[in-house]
Amino acid sequence: MALRLRLRRELLRRTVLRRIAPFWLLLCAGAAAAQERPAVVVNPGGKQTYRAALQRFADHSPRPAGAEEFRDALGRALEFSQVFELVNPRAFLGPETTESLDKPIVCPDWSQIGADALVQGQLSRDPSLLTANFRVWDPSRCATLVQKSYRQPATADPNALAKRIADDVVEAFVGVRGVSATEIAFVSNRKGNGEIFVMAADGSGQRAATANRSINNFPSWSPDGDAIVYTSYRQANRPLLFISSRGRGRPGRLLPRLPAERAEYRGVFSPKGDRVALVLSDEGAAEIYSARPDGSDLQRLTRHRSIDVSPTWSPDGSRIAFVSDRTGAPQVYVMDSGGGEPRRLTFQGSYNTNPTWSPDGKWIAYESRIGGQFDLWLIDPEGQVNQPIVQHPRNDEGPSWAPNSRMLAFSSRRFGRAEICVVDLSGEKVLRLTQNAGDNTAPAWGPFPR
Repeated sequence: MALRLRLRRELLRRTVLRRIAPFWLLLCAGAAAAQERPAVVVNPGGKQTYRAALQRFADHSPRPAGAEEFRDALGRALEFSQVFELVNPRAFLGPETTESLDKPIVCPDWSQIGADALVQGQLSRDPSLLTANFRVWDPSRCATLVQKSYRQPATADPNALAKRIADDVVEAFVGVRGVSATEIAFVSNRKGNGEIFVMAADGSGQRAATANRSINNFPSWSPDGDAIVYTSYRQANRPLLFISSRGRGRPGRLLPRLPAERAEYRGVFSPKGDRVALVLSDEGAAEIYSARPDGSDLQRLTRHRSIDVSPTWSPDGSRIAFVSDRTGAPQVYVMDSGGGEPRRLTFQGSYNTNPTWSPDGKWIAYESRIGGQFDLWLIDPEGQVNQPIVQHPRNDEGPSWAPNSRMLAFSSRRFGRAEICVVDLSGEKVLRLTQNAGDNTAPAWGPFPR
């Protein structure tokens, strides 16, 4: 919210937009002159964090659920959000362990130590269920913000329950759910060839989702989070779209009604999941198509002798952003989801690719080659505001939005090998999720769990 307000003030202050003349225009001035437009570059600002006092949850069950371990997991999830930092329990003036969820707290005990939030709770476990009851206070107003209860099978990981609570605490303060309970798919060659892997959003629980010993790339989630579509050379050494399902869907080839003779380079589900935007190629250039998930109702969306790739849907499903080199170098374009004349979006930088539309519809993140390396940039869908979000001498590539639009996952070579990292919209703090296990690329942040 603070970043968006700063951008609006910048737009109001600049009565004349600064015209950009990037290097590639010197090479392609004739082809691009008719489409040239100005861009505003606004540097991202600082982020706002809140201080959370986290009590140890009371546990009076015959089989204690591990209250201290649960508090540690909940604290890690809150810190991962980059919305909260924790108050040291040694500074508490109030009790370190929750005494009751039914009685008011002594609010000055918590406001005097600078706590913006107090999280208290109770755990109980029986042979079949683990239950967590919790309450979130705003000590400065002495008001309850959230009071809820969660249950899960007693054999399930308690960390998953802690993450759900943390995401609720985040929502109480910033208005959108946290993402610690979500997952990220990515490509890793840690076992030799590139396989699709999945991990928790904080980097824990990394495991393989494919094991076909072929070339696999470009994972993308279904809207319900039950399936991942990806490109693989597992059949006839030709790129085709496959789906890995953990829900009711059947794993195997996506779009089975399409002939396997056509190369299928990349596919992404529409927000409703009723269509797939994909890249197809016969003998000519790659083009953008859409089809139903079974391959029926195939519609060609682009018609140009250039290469058109990397489709990404707007959250309302009405538009698709993609990459085309029709002006001589890759740039980001936007078109209606049913096709039609595309509108060029990026004009700064000689090589812009890999766009991804934020779930709230406000931004398109993309990678731009500037000064010999790739950096991550944001541009609004109308092309009025264009700003760097991550800049580093080593390549940062493949941005993917968290479902709450507050963070980005990306692949970076700043550590030597390619590693998956996340960063919030301030661009100030980069968290590394993978550690020295091959090259890790092409992250795809999954949706909220249902």
